[in-house]
Amino acid sequence: MGILFISQPSFGRLPQGERLERVRKSPHYDGTQFVNEVETAFSTGNRTKLGVWKDYVFGDKTLLFPDTALHVIKTDLKSLPQDRDWIVWFGHSSYLMNLSGKKVLVDPVFYKGSPVEFANKMFLGTDVYKPADMPDIDYLVVSHDHWDHLDYEVVTEMKPRVKKVVTALGVGEHFEYWGYPVEKIVELDWWEFADLEEGFRVTATPARHFSGRELHENKTFWASFAFKSPKRLVWIGGDSGYGPHYAKIGKEFPDIDLAIMENGQYNKDWSQVHTMPEYLGKEMIELDAKRYLTVHHSKFSLSKHPYYEPLENAKRAARESGKPVLMPQIGEVMYLE
Repeated sequence: MGILFISQPSFGRLPQGERLERVRKSPHYDGTQFVNEVETAFSTGNRTKLGVWKDYVFGDKTLLFPDTALHVIKTDLKSLPQDRDWIVWFGHSSYLMNLSGKKVLVDPVFYKGSPVEFANKMFLGTDVYKPADMPDIDYLVVSHDHWDHLDYEVVTEMKPRVKKVVTALGVGEHFEYWGYPVEKIVELDWWEFADLEEGFRVTATPARHFSGRELHENKTFWASFAFKSPKRLVWIGGDSGYGPHYAKIGKEFPDIDLAIMENGQYNKDWSQVHTMPEYLGKEMIELDAKRYLTVHHSKFSLSKHPYYEPLENAKRAARESGKPVLMPQIGEVMYLE
């Protein structure tokens, strides 16, 4: 039964053929799997990985979920102005940007954030956006292949309306398996870039994380992205624990207008692969962007912290960094001019 379960199309496909050869040539691939630039362990507490997950599934869930539906603004995304830059956040790590008239959709999860319906349910009120609400997408950016960042139903439903997919090395295998033409897929290793069209360049930058949609971990890569448009540079942080890459990215890209940071689903038991609250302000200082938005919260509970705690972290990080931190409601339009 287990083999049949993970044989579903939604689990995707591991890199093969020419894509696998490119994976094997990556300086970040150790011959067996992708690795972080500094030694990284998933389990950093005193328990095994299985013990960590058992504690979450069967442990106390007080304050992990809101008691009532969260307030969400339902914006008509297709009627928003083309000539102004804006961003709309949909909760967790999903958001839509209009940058110089191009629509950029990041890590869209609108149906489910896990392989099964009963696990990882969305908070009440946060499931109001669906693929049909999205405009046609110029660039679909996917940071890595975890279920809470890559929703199979969303990307297959939107396939006819996506012009290009930008993702980390190896993740394109899923999209090709799901019917996306190879010429639509842009895969990048860390520090590689692609000129998408005049005035638009995307560079894959490091993250400290892991990957995998089934039993095999780290066979595909994870990344953050510096997305340059004619007007501004937006840094798409993906999922990442703290590491030396924040300072490197800040030095390489001193003109980041908006940095979108992971903030949520952290735990001392996996403190190296997600940003712990005490590091959020430090990351912001090292990136030295003009302003910030934190995501990876307010839609799912994947850890043991109260559901509202990341918002308090964002306020504290704003004080520590001395920089503006945007705190929109889900569905609210934030104009970037």
